[in-house]
Amino acid sequence: MTRKPTTDDWGIDATWLDATDEEHEVARATIERLREVIGRPPADLEDRAPIVARPGDALEIDEADVVCEDGEVRHLDGEIPRGFPLGYHWLQTPEGRRRRLIVSPGRCWLPEGYRAWGWAVQLYATRSRASWGIGDLGDLRAVRRMAEEQGAGFLLINPLHAVAPIAEQEASPYLPATRRFRNPIYLRVAEVPGADGVDLEDDAGRALSEGPLIDRDAIWARKREVLMRIFFAHGGGEAFTRWREEQGQTLQDWATWAAISEEHGADWHTWPEELRRPEGRELAAYVERHGAVVAFHAWLQWALELQFTAATAGMTVIQDLPIGVSGSGADAWTWQDVLADGVSVGAPPDAFNSQGQNWGSPPLVPWRLRDAAYEPFIQSIRATIAGAGGLRIDHVMGLFRLWWVPSDGTAADGAYVRYPAEDLLDIVALESHRAQALVVGEDLGTVEDGVREAMAEHNVLSYRLLWFEDDDPSEWPSTSMAAITTHDLPTVAGLWSGADLAEQAEQGTGTDEELRRGRSSLLAHLPGLPQDAPVEQAVERAHQLLARAPSTLLSATLDDAVAEVRRPNMPGAGKRPNWSLPLPVPVEELGAHPLLQTVARTLAEGVRGAGSA
Repeated sequence: MTRKPTTDDWGIDATWLDATDEEHEVARATIERLREVIGRPPADLEDRAPIVARPGDALEIDEADVVCEDGEVRHLDGEIPRGFPLGYHWLQTPEGRRRRLIVSPGRCWLPEGYRAWGWAVQLYATRSRASWGIGDLGDLRAVRRMAEEQGAGFLLINPLHAVAPIAEQEASPYLPATRRFRNPIYLRVAEVPGADGVDLEDDAGRALSEGPLIDRDAIWARKREVLMRIFFAHGGGEAFTRWREEQGQTLQDWATWAAISEEHGADWHTWPEELRRPEGRELAAYVERHGAVVAFHAWLQWALELQFTAATAGMTVIQDLPIGVSGSGADAWTWQDVLADGVSVGAPPDAFNSQGQNWGSPPLVPWRLRDAAYEPFIQSIRATIAGAGGLRIDHVMGLFRLWWVPSDGTAADGAYVRYPAEDLLDIVALESHRAQALVVGEDLGTVEDGVREAMAEHNVLSYRLLWFEDDDPSEWPSTSMAAITTHDLPTVAGLWSGADLAEQAEQGTGTDEELRRGRSSLLAHLPGLPQDAPVEQAVERAHQLLARAPSTLLSATLDDAVAEVRRPNMPGAGKRPNWSLPLPVPVEELGAHPLLQTVARTLAEGVRGAGSA
């Protein structure tokens, strides 16, 4: 019988179980430190926190009026009727209390019998001859067209969220400044409205692709200079003005933060005192003085919206939601009273990382998130799911608990803090229902009992990897996305050739014994291949096995399909150019690549039920 950890009034677990089911006790000093960071909720929190429920549920309040989203007032008497509208409403009790009522379908949108295969794309790495040093939304459009011609049903892309618009660009897509807006480095400059009216110096832009790595600093400097010229020459016109007004204060806050960060740096903690809070008196005066720059950053988001819509054009594009944001960034500035200070999220030591991990993002304080009516979470989900029909939640276990690491300790010195998982999953289901978007939860690593059952109840697809699973793919659950690897794990070519093991040794990311054991474990998942088989044969064999899975979604990486030996990211390898390795095959040549064609045919046959082993 699995042991349940003891959780205190602050939501902190006193113990935790590792991947081998060994119990570890959290240090008393860690618990005391986290209690101090979390603080005590107000005494009346339970009277004002949002109620998250489903039609047919009993209410904790006997009688109340509800002002629905459409303005209609409905009276509730002890329960939510079956036909009650889904959405975000306001409940008013006879005693005069007002609190949010969130009514969810409880299950994410997923068409009956739906099955598809698709490509996992690191967009920054997927460059064409028209790219300015980095894969852009024009390249996404080209990959989408290729995928449609091959019969693919979806694309899975890395997070496209914005980072600080400064000279030193953040490389990791998983440490954005915001989870609500996109990164303008992905704009195809030549297709921005008004680009035809300025000299783009396109040759200089394309020359940025000649280097062996993706140089985001040089790319952003070049793109920003040209985009600024386009903006001041064109301005976006009435279409942009209308769109900006429709976005309201949320866009204005982002554009203001971006403008200030260009002048005062990416960390709002170091800004002049009067600018450190979004509601500060001096902020309006700053915006008035710097209105053109603020408008420029809003305009960039409009251009991104246009290009992203054109790039996806009706195909399901599963967008990736990082587990958190930079503590110095825009979302942290906007919601600084909801985020914890002096801690970051990560993962405890496990079989694949003996030191544990610190991901650098400050966590949301659970009771403060409730007190904010879940608004930070709602906005992040809604913005990331928008416009493309799919959402992948990175480290979905974080909806249940997160590993908090004190700033003065190592990843091994942390503890788990509990979150209101049922409420958060119901909010995801509501946003999924509204956007008609399927949802995948990345449930890799140590997954406690009850998580996958709750995911299944809410129609959140699980994640299954060939490198991790001991069962034959034919035995994997149908309610899942099946894949071979992820951006953090070896590619098939890297594993089979030994290049990934050699790079791990070079980067010092594990002991010799750990590396040997890891490679033996992974190679065991490709049985029957002779030791001297070519890399292409190993790639083909891996995808033949994958095609046996009855999973709702079958996903292959472009890296595997072109036999790339280097993985996009090697956790713990600080000196490696993570997130900066271009795909070795340009977009224009992907469709004709023989191995990629083989992988596409294999997965298409698997989806049709004709996959072979």
